[in-house]
This record gives sequence, C-alpha cells and structure tokens, in this order.
Amino acid sequence: MDAKHPVRTTEKTLALVEELMQKGPCGVTELASDLDMGKSAVHNHLTTLQKHGYVLKDGDDYRVGLKFLEVGGHSRKSMEVYQVAEPEVKSLAADTGELANLLVEEQGMGVYLMRAKGDDAVDLDTYAGLRTNLHTTALGKAILANLPESRVDEIIERHGLEQKTPKSIGTRQELFQVLEAVRERGYAIDDGERLEGLRCLAAPIKSSSGEVLGAISVSAPASRVSDEDLHGSLPERVLSAANVVELNINY
Repeated sequence: MDAKHPVRTTEKTLALVEELMQKGPCGVTELASDLDMGKSAVHNHLTTLQKHGYVLKDGDDYRVGLKFLEVGGHSRKSMEVYQVAEPEVKSLAADTGELANLLVEEQGMGVYLMRAKGDDAVDLDTYAGLRTNLHTTALGKAILANLPESRVDEIIERHGLEQKTPKSIGTRQELFQVLEAVRERGYAIDDGERLEGLRCLAAPIKSSSGEVLGAISVSAPASRVSDEDLHGSLPERVLSAANVVELNINY
C-alpha cells in the first residue's frame, strides 16, 4: 500500500540505506551522484544515521551498521513461526545433509527467516533477511498456492514475474497452472528457477484455519537430486517437517 502523504526526508534516508546495502561502502560524492542528491544533504542524512548506529564510517566511506541486524533479529524472534520452526529446519538440514530454509511472505515478497546447513550443503547467496520473488522459488510457490487468487494477482501486479533464469515462470497462466499442481501434491518444486543448477523442494506451513504462515524447504545441487528424489523420500521428509511445525503452532 502506498502512503498517501509520504515523508520525503524519510524516503531519502531509506534510499541512502538501500544504496549502501546494494553497493557496499560508499563516499558522500558517489552517493550524491547515484541518488541525485546534494552532497550536504547526503552528509546530513549519513551523520544522523551514524549517530544512532545504523551507519558506520570507515575513512571517507560509509557502510550499513549492525544496528539493522538488531532490529531484524528482534522482529524475527517475535514471530511464532520462526520460534517453532527453528529446530525443525536444523533437523531437516542434519537429516538430509543439505541446505534447509524457512521463508515467509511480506508485502508480496519472500523473506528468508533462517537457513541451516547440513554436512554436504552448498553455500548459496541466501541469508536471513534476504528478500526474493515468490514465483522463482519452491518456498514462494508453496506459499502462493495457498493464498487467494485475488492476492496472487495483487502480488503479480506489484512485483511482476521477472525471469531470473530461462526456467523461471514468466506468465500468469503458467504460474496458476503450477500453483494448481502444488495444491494437488502438497509440495512445490524449484528446478533451477532462481539459480541455475539448483533444485529445491518446499512444503507450506499452515494454521488450523488454513492460513499459510510460511514454508520450509531443502535445497541441493541438481546433480544430487534426481527426478525420483523430487517425488520420493525427500518430499516425505519436508512434508513431515512442515507437519511438525504446524502441530506445534496449532496445538
């Protein structure tokens, strides 16, 4: 939802933070040029953020501070789905030897709440707090499949259907066909749709009323996950983990 009366000063501050997140340490001149802001204004915003611990200064460059981690950590800790699912995500990673993940939907995007690495897990670009398009991941499709059609259309309208790889879903019709298949079998698959060469299998986590709270998954290199694995013991293990989380939340 767009603010009716956005505060321009706040928007500029947030734009600076997001620029620092994307580019890493930057100086005032570079930030002013990239964001089409005056150097004095950029400096004032940064020094205010620095005063409160949200930005740190190294030499002439500024970078995002760990204060944001404190804020995000507090938000995550307050979420029941995270509290309940954390041990199951760790157990899933240990049992499979692969990378296990927990994701929720916020403002139409997927947000990774945590990940746990098994002994053979590959190190991906994901981390707690990373936001991603829902249609490109098994986790996201497990969530989308359990949202009302009108809500899915809102998400498509807001965020589009960007194709991260040649295998990514690119049309509304294709997405809804995939979501129907997810509902029928109870779990979702990502076959190189966000990262080429990676396969992922996810199951939704739902409340007793049927509301989707998030999704749990296992990710592994395609070379280690056969077609048989995608429809055999692996979904059973992921569905079992989701079921345990649901039982602990609901009862």
